[in-house]
Amino acid sequence: MKARTWIGWIVTGLMAALMLLSAVPDVLRIPDALVVFRHLGYPPYLLLFLGTAKLLGVAAVLIPGASRLKEWAFAGLTFDLTGALYSHLSVGDPASAWTPAAIGLLLMAASYLAYRTRPGRPDSSRDRRSYAERRATTGARVGLSA
Repeated sequence: MKARTWIGWIVTGLMAALMLLSAVPDVLRIPDALVVFRHLGYPPYLLLFLGTAKLLGVAAVLIPGASRLKEWAFAGLTFDLTGALYSHLSVGDPASAWTPAAIGLLLMAASYLAYRTRPGRPDSSRDRRSYAERRATTGARVGLSA
């Protein structure tokens, strides 16, 4: 295995660990998580939803294959971290409160970059032909061209 692949998996593992460490207290409704949520101005019922979404997102990022699902999972986890960072900054929290979200965003970006540049990854977006060229080829294959 190449060093680049190892580094990508290490970064992804760190990102997954951070997200899991933030999701478990949410799902279990740990009192400290409820205090933070109330401080940020969010209703407590949202805690279980966000915690479950994070767990599912981490699972989707870690399972092999399912590239479209991975793309959505990366997007959802990025939205969660961006929202957490913005929320902490909006209420004037000190750096100690918003630094985990900022680190999470950096790890998420690095993990996504490693995923997108992984050698041998099947990717439909690597087809660089224009939409018209792809459509013309598809139409000709099924006998729809004029």
